[in-house]
Amino acid sequence: MNRYQNIPQTKYQRKRAYQTTRYPEIPFSENDIYVITTDGDRFDLLAQEYYNDSTLWWVISTANRTLSQNSLLPPPGSQIRIPGDLNTVLQLFNSVNS
Repeated sequence: MNRYQNIPQTKYQRKRAYQTTRYPEIPFSENDIYVITTDGDRFDLLAQEYYNDSTLWWVISTANRTLSQNSLLPPPGSQIRIPGDLNTVLQLFNSVNS
């Protein structure tokens, strides 16, 4: 999935650029999975494991906004939430970025 497919494009200094990407608040679900991270865990690897798509790393990162948003590496020993209702998250993402 290309998360930029629905992001409006603009021109900046005669070059194509994407407008700001907005990330939705991800609602809690009874299908959410909670894991305690260990050394070597990365959001992209967790997305590959749980969603079979490493490009969906941003879903896990966004669901855990209390963690640093400038790294793919969650701190070891952190409890993180992996949203279980991926379709709803993707619909919300497309809705706030259309």
